[in-house]
Amino acid sequence: MNSYRSLRIALLGAGSVGSQVARLLLEHADELAARVGAPLELVGIGVRDPDAPRDVDLPRELMTSDLETLVAGADIVVELLGGIEPARTLLLDALAAGADVVTANKALVAAHGPELFDAAEVVGAQVAYEAAVGGAIPIIRPLEQSLAGDRVTRVMGIVNGTTNFILDRMHTDGSSLIDALAVATELGYAEADPTADIEGFDAASKATILASLAFHTAVPGELVHREGITGVTDAMVQQAERTGRVLKLVAICERMPGEGGDRVSARVHPVSLPATHPLAAVREAKNAIFVTAEAAGDLMFYGAGAGGPETASAVLGDLVSIARRHVLGGPGGPASTHADLPIAPFGDVLARHELALTVADRPGVLAAVAGLFADHGVSVESVRQDAGDAHASLVLGTHTSSEARIASVLEALDAHTDVERIDSVVRLID
Repeated sequence: MNSYRSLRIALLGAGSVGSQVARLLLEHADELAARVGAPLELVGIGVRDPDAPRDVDLPRELMTSDLETLVAGADIVVELLGGIEPARTLLLDALAAGADVVTANKALVAAHGPELFDAAEVVGAQVAYEAAVGGAIPIIRPLEQSLAGDRVTRVMGIVNGTTNFILDRMHTDGSSLIDALAVATELGYAEADPTADIEGFDAASKATILASLAFHTAVPGELVHREGITGVTDAMVQQAERTGRVLKLVAICERMPGEGGDRVSARVHPVSLPATHPLAAVREAKNAIFVTAEAAGDLMFYGAGAGGPETASAVLGDLVSIARRHVLGGPGGPASTHADLPIAPFGDVLARHELALTVADRPGVLAAVAGLFADHGVSVESVRQDAGDAHASLVLGTHTSSEARIASVLEALDAHTDVERIDSVVRLID
């Protein structure tokens, strides 16, 4: 083995992922040292309460609540605390001292990635974050390295296992959203406060990261359109099934060509997919990401999107890669954001839509509703009408139109006296 010195590893956090990373570092020390060319010495595990019970039995002497001192003495810092602070400050301190960083913190990378990358570039350090998107799925390195010479046009996928589990249960078992969320919580897929998942915040953070990487452009999180699944109803699921479709929460990042040049769009919202679409077959808490590139064509990455051992695999992959750089020499490579493409407003995004309305059941209503679509430049492709006692249900499918025009139609429908309510609006992907 190379006689390179031991590399001092500081681990921040010992939750479901952190405890598995620590276990694997300790149990597989010899094998990892052979891969790296130097021993990886876990010098400490930074936690809030060193005596708290944990899923994995870890040496008590490694536990410390003095995270600042632990970081100061490390060659590589692995951050699995989650949240913005104190993680951001600790990682900036680590980078300022010349240490490399591995993180699975998607919220931090989405909000402060450029700040971390700039700090790393100043000292020739490296920030690795494979586990921040897709859990065990290798997607960051393929975008960052394997496809660096290609032109990526679209990244689309299911990037949140909790919401996929909930929607899958609603389709397969007929569960309500509330009941499916309760099962997800019981199984450990959802946190006690599921807001980040079901409101789409988690998926939006990942879309921010994917878009920034795929298009070599810094994409601010506040410019990523976000809708969660809390508006998905049993009726929407049943309507999708009647037409051979499945509802999924999907992140979509795409390059939008135009007369003034390419722009970037990143968004997260429910979509209706044909049951034959590969993403429709992604079950339970799995994740799947499609990448379309001009030369490589269509690529699909599928696997566990969460879980302690699964995410720990991605973390250790980053750790081994960074540790090898220490042994072989050379500075870290900064993230490429040199394309600096403008971000398209959500209103410019094009999509097909399906709108479900409850309207008054009397002659002329359908013509009046269709006229509202025409008035705002939206072409109706299909209509289905189910009559009731005093009202009727209309389901209208549109041709491709901009989100801005659909928003105008919705405003007009909402103000029309014959429209009792807008039951749902779903984007269609074929």
